[in-house]
Amino acid sequence: MTIFLAAHHLAHLILLQALRLYLSRDTETRTGVLFAMSDKRLAKAVEAMHSEPGHSWTLPELAVRAGLSRSAFAQRFCERTGETPIAYLTRWRMLLATERLKSGTERLAEIASSLGYESENAFGTAFKRVTGYSPTRVGKVAVATQP
Repeated sequence: MTIFLAAHHLAHLILLQALRLYLSRDTETRTGVLFAMSDKRLAKAVEAMHSEPGHSWTLPELAVRAGLSRSAFAQRFCERTGETPIAYLTRWRMLLATERLKSGTERLAEIASSLGYESENAFGTAFKRVTGYSPTRVGKVAVATQP
């Protein structure tokens, strides 16, 4: 059992080293959330969005978290991720919503409210814009495919 645990921890350390090496090479020309997370300032804003996806984040609030001006933050975030901070936040919320819809344990109104939407309609519109599907369709497909 101890050998298994040691091997498991070693595998995590190797993965972390590989990610660090990957992120340290030529990060100026690559985009994605991993590259934003490798930037200490942007990482603070991304972590805030991830920890409180239902908060009604604004660009000024996120810029303060990053310790940058609004324009510098927005530009740096776009350069590192390939999208605006608010577009990233919306996409993150929809990924979370998709998982919760698939589980089928929560009502649509609960999911919408917990992710910062004031109504099911507003959430449904945003969800369809981002995913291409209605939230009810995702929920129905998940229920139909469950054993």
